[in-house]
Amino acid sequence: MGGGSVSLRREGSRVIVIVGAGLIGLGIAYELAKRGATVRVLDAGEPAGAASWAGAGMLAPHTETHASEAFEAFCAASLARYPAFVSELRGHSGVDAQLHLDGILEAAYDPSNVLRLQEHVERLCIRGIGARWLTSSEAHLLEPGLGATLRGAALTEGEGHVDNRRLGRALRAACEVLGVRVESQVGSVALEADARRALGVRVPDGFVAADTVINATGAWAAGLEGVPEMARVPVVPVKGQMLALAVPRNFVRRVVWVPGAYLVPREDGRLLVGATVERSGFDVRFTAAAARSLLEAALEAMPALADFALAETWAGLRPGTPDGLPFIGATALGGYVVASGHYRNGILLTPATAVAVADLLEGRASGELSLFSPQRAQEAVVPLAK
Repeated sequence: MGGGSVSLRREGSRVIVIVGAGLIGLGIAYELAKRGATVRVLDAGEPAGAASWAGAGMLAPHTETHASEAFEAFCAASLARYPAFVSELRGHSGVDAQLHLDGILEAAYDPSNVLRLQEHVERLCIRGIGARWLTSSEAHLLEPGLGATLRGAALTEGEGHVDNRRLGRALRAACEVLGVRVESQVGSVALEADARRALGVRVPDGFVAADTVINATGAWAAGLEGVPEMARVPVVPVKGQMLALAVPRNFVRRVVWVPGAYLVPREDGRLLVGATVERSGFDVRFTAAAARSLLEAALEAMPALADFALAETWAGLRPGTPDGLPFIGATALGGYVVASGHYRNGILLTPATAVAVADLLEGRASGELSLFSPQRAQEAVVPLAK
């Protein structure tokens, strides 16, 4: 049997162990703790680090290209949870994650992109999703910094961004307020299991028994030690490099996609420019080539950015999967659940993944989780989505 259901009431030392304290792991811990579970989160590094820290915080279920309409719907449902999610976290932690849902603008600078984006807007409107095509004049009213060669832009309403670094701090603090034990720098973690089910995890200090073990280790999910072959998932690291410019506040007012890059404003005056997509294993160096490509794309679209200072550079590892869909749910090993492989959508999908996993552990899993079943990893899948 797979993950099965468990009581989420606190019962002595029985716990749910989550391996990985990124946004996905912390989000699941937070949701489980709200439902009365005893939760322990273990991370080899720092909580809300890795991809959770390195991302841009975009919330773009319709602007991003997705593997299927069902996955897009799951992403949109997660976005709908965000206002209440951020507000609730602020109440527990005192940390405002700075959610902005004022739309995402995708700029077109040549006829082929104009046609593509106009067709995209039309498809969204047919489905009842708020979107508008803007002339170059209308787009410049919203984003005056866009260059003179702009031909028009698509505005997808209701999308936006969150400050993912602040969100990580809010989640960790809220988890601790609710009694979650969050441990960092724990060293190596290995699953311990018999032939039928997970028993807990082995850490350098000893053994931690658990009713359920949840693998939320992101790009490292395939390498969790002790997992039998029948329960492994083929998650691979996909590198993304980003930089930030120091600009006047509101110089860029919302997320803007331009050819070759996206621009994400922060309330502290930084403008994030991202991101590359590279198969480089676990290499997280920021390279000169990435700086050149990102800056060229940003300056081509917004020439005025040339006057601003480079404030920060970094790289992170997205967890990619062969078919572009995350792994969320029970595995063939009882008591062992996976929540990883979210690729470019981990920040967006934090609320929906947390609810889906908590429902699963209560025996109330929805049908939508079948699309993301880790057990599909044993079946033939298409090559990793770009």
